[in-house]
Amino acid sequence: MRRLIAFLTCLALTLPVAATAATPLPVQDLVAERARDSFGPELPEEGRFDITLRSDQQGAEAVMLSAFWMDRATGQFLANAVGADGRVTRLQGLAVLTVTVPVPVRRMLPGERLGEGDIAMIDMPHARLGAYAVTDPAKLLGKEVRRVLARGRPVMAQSVMEPLVIDRGDKVAIHYDDGKLALSAPGRALDDAHRGQELRIVNLVSNSLVTAVARGEGQVEIVR
Repeated sequence: MRRLIAFLTCLALTLPVAATAATPLPVQDLVAERARDSFGPELPEEGRFDITLRSDQQGAEAVMLSAFWMDRATGQFLANAVGADGRVTRLQGLAVLTVTVPVPVRRMLPGERLGEGDIAMIDMPHARLGAYAVTDPAKLLGKEVRRVLARGRPVMAQSVMEPLVIDRGDKVAIHYDDGKLALSAPGRALDDAHRGQELRIVNLVSNSLVTAVARGEGQVEIVR
C-alpha cells in the first residue's frame, strides 16, 4: 500500500495536467465508472457501486481521474482526481459492489413453497454472496424448499427445487403429440415427479408401462 501511495504521488507530480473545459462531475461518479471498468464482463448486470469517501472529500468534483487503483476483494481504492483548474487531489475510500437480492422473510423448512409474501429484496455486498446465490426473485417463486432457509439470508440454488407436481399413485392424464398425431389416455404414476422430471406411468387402457415427463399437476407427456 505504501509503495502504491508513493507511486500515485509521483504520478500526480510528474504527469502534466492541462486545465480543461470539460464539465466537472461528482468524484463518486468518476470512481464508480472506473470501478465498473475494473470488473469488466464479470460485473453483475444488476450490480452497482456504493462509494464512500473521507468526510472532507464529500461533494468534491473533478473532470477526470488521472490514476486509479482498486482492490476488488475489499473495495478499497486510491485515485488522483483532476479538477477543472488542473489541480490534482488524492482520493481514498471504498467502492463496494452491491447487488439487490431476494431473501426469505422468515425461516422456511423443507417441503414449503416460496410465495411472493415469503420474499423480500435487500441490498448486499457482492463479496458476501456465494457463487450459487439466486439473485432473480422470479427463480424462487413457486419453488419448493429443499434445505432449511434462514431469514434474511441469500438462497443458494441447490436449496430449492421444482415442487412435486405428481405423487406416486396419482391418476394422471397421459399426452402424446408428435405434430401429426395427438393421443391421450388415463394412467397411474409409479413415481413422484417434479415438473420436467421423468417418471414411470402405467397406461390404464393398455396396462403397459411407459416413461413420461411431468408437465403439471396430473399431466404427463410422452416424449420421443
